[in-house]
Amino acid sequence: MSYEMIALLMFASMVLLLVSGQRVFAGIGFVAAGAALLLYGPGSMDLPFNQVFKLFNWYAMLTLPMFIYMGYILSESGIAEDLYRMLHVWFGRVRGGLAIGTIFLMVIISAMNGLSVAGMAIGATIALPEMLRRGYDKVLISGVVQGGSSLGILIPPSVVMVLYGMIARQPVSKLWFAGLVPGLIMAALFIVYIVVRARLNPELAPIVDEDELNMPLSEKLALARAGIIPFAIFFFMTGLFVFGYTSLVESSAVGATSATLAAVLRGRFNWKLVRETSKKTLAVSCMFMWLILAALAFGAVFDGLGAVKAIETLFIKQWDLDPWTIIVMMQLSFLLMGMFLDDTAMLVIVAPLYIPLVKVLNLGLGNQQLIWFGVLYTITCQIAYITPPFGYNLFLMRSLAPKEITLVDIYRSIWPFALIMAVTIALVMIFPQLALWLPQQMNVKG
Repeated sequence: MSYEMIALLMFASMVLLLVSGQRVFAGIGFVAAGAALLLYGPGSMDLPFNQVFKLFNWYAMLTLPMFIYMGYILSESGIAEDLYRMLHVWFGRVRGGLAIGTIFLMVIISAMNGLSVAGMAIGATIALPEMLRRGYDKVLISGVVQGGSSLGILIPPSVVMVLYGMIARQPVSKLWFAGLVPGLIMAALFIVYIVVRARLNPELAPIVDEDELNMPLSEKLALARAGIIPFAIFFFMTGLFVFGYTSLVESSAVGATSATLAAVLRGRFNWKLVRETSKKTLAVSCMFMWLILAALAFGAVFDGLGAVKAIETLFIKQWDLDPWTIIVMMQLSFLLMGMFLDDTAMLVIVAPLYIPLVKVLNLGLGNQQLIWFGVLYTITCQIAYITPPFGYNLFLMRSLAPKEITLVDIYRSIWPFALIMAVTIALVMIFPQLALWLPQQMNVKG
């Protein structure tokens, strides 16, 4: 059997295991270990052992549990809820203001957590009931929460970009800065859409009752002090990082420590908070570590077969495809896979093929191509999160949202936001400097 056929069988076996409902790391790791044993004999059992050492030698791995812990402790301690109440007072007099405030909330939560799960949980349990109670259209606000929560994997500190950086061997700090401008552009487009919809159809987003916003100055100041804590943590953490005082790992430690101190100062730090936050942090961190380990093992076997070179020869030399055509084909494949798989599974499956191929394409971006492609991949993951039939956020939203919001409402709500994400992808492809300018200007540690 040819090496190309073996590579194809490996890939097909992995996809079959994943679509049959197996855990992502287990399916990928099983195919990698089984193929290595059949191809190279018992000596290949050292392969996963070597990948473990490679994984633990990546210093950036330490940032994962730190940032995940920071986001969960801010969420579980109620500090994020204080922030939403502050935004409610600020934006309540603007038509569609609560929806706009929710987008701002999602941007800030993204800057504190790096995962879409935390933003979705806060938006669905805090923002949705408040907007429903004030007469907002349930389809509109369902899309707002889903679209806004997906910003968590693009705006730093993005955990998904940490995963991509480890697999693609790219500096996580550059990936973060590369995602910042596209992430803010996307958030701005979300807000423009909300404003336009609210102006065209005022019934979708009524103005909050004036009596509800009138409160004593002392209450407003107390609300502002509570809501400003997440801002202070984010700017303190990223400020030290941007100005070169801390490395990436040190910055994550600063963020985790600051979030803990904030919970202590607010009188919300207790044993239950520590237990729940630790359990969730450990679960998510271990999941990512197993995924990376499986991806490294699979990639080592796959590359050893010469599959990457075979794909490169097929696309570039035999089919003579334009580099931009190849990039578009990759993006379309991400969108297709995103209907059935989550973002980490998508990356682990295609990383052995796509990352080496992107590296050799002549796109005129030099050594920044993998940074730029990481932004494209991450935005595409955002679309995958909310794309029917199996978008992860769709079902998470249904489980968290009030009973008035049905699955049909959720499906109807996501299309305008998915279109805005697609527009952002097009902008980054047409104007690569939207993603690359900021990393080129920043000189950071780690």
